[in-house]
Amino acid sequence: MAVNVLNRMVVAIGIGAVALLGLSVSTNAQPPPQQDQRRQEDQKQTRQQKAQDKQQQQAQQRREQEQQGRLAQQRQRQRLAPQEQQARIGQQQQRLAQYGQHLAQQQRLAQQQSAQLQRQNRMAQYRLQQQYVAQLRQQQSRVQSQGRYNYGRDPAFYTPATYRYSRGGRYYETNQYGVDLLRQAVTYGYDQGRRAGLADRQDRWESNYENAYAYQDANYGYTGFYVDRDDYNDYFREGFRRGYEDGYNSRYQYGNGRGSILGSVLATILNFQLIAR
Repeated sequence: MAVNVLNRMVVAIGIGAVALLGLSVSTNAQPPPQQDQRRQEDQKQTRQQKAQDKQQQQAQQRREQEQQGRLAQQRQRQRLAPQEQQARIGQQQQRLAQYGQHLAQQQRLAQQQSAQLQRQNRMAQYRLQQQYVAQLRQQQSRVQSQGRYNYGRDPAFYTPATYRYSRGGRYYETNQYGVDLLRQAVTYGYDQGRRAGLADRQDRWESNYENAYAYQDANYGYTGFYVDRDDYNDYFREGFRRGYEDGYNSRYQYGNGRGSILGSVLATILNFQLIAR
């Protein structure tokens, strides 16, 4: 009697468990209508957002194209007069001829200083100077190949000056091409100065950035175009001095620790002023 009652209880419990399992499977297989509706609404919002983003992107592209068109028209109106353009080209040709002669002279001086570095057993500085002189040889080759340069297709020679800068108590004017080159002079100067300072530290030589050949030459990266060599040299040395101090003292007062000068320091050195028209 008790066994029968127990068997009936086990059967009842089993039936109940199967029923609950079936209900659970049914529930998982078919999500509630609220969840399905919410998912459809999310997908609809995603499609609408993508369409909106695409429209905004296309509108931005149209605005940029229109702006570029206006700037092109503005540059066309601001072209230098033919006489001024020819005067600028003539100045550039004279600058290139003088720079080519200067490069040949500087390489001879570099050979003399390289021999001195070897005698002093300053091998880190010697290797660095050899790399520097190799760069000067490449620059000299480029200068010699500019005899057939098409100045008429270079906007730098018909774009009016838009910035001014001071050097030695005097103001000079240049356009964006000159600005970019002088900015390059500072950044190259910092990098070469940092390398020179580190080399002197490795050679256990006293700190003196003015004795470095790169500081004395200061033509690294100069193409002979857009600005006078003296201007490029001055800005290069401004960067070099700061880079040398960072390299020799293993610090990052003027740089970001990755070989580049800080933007705030660069802006202070350049200090360009926009010319009001």
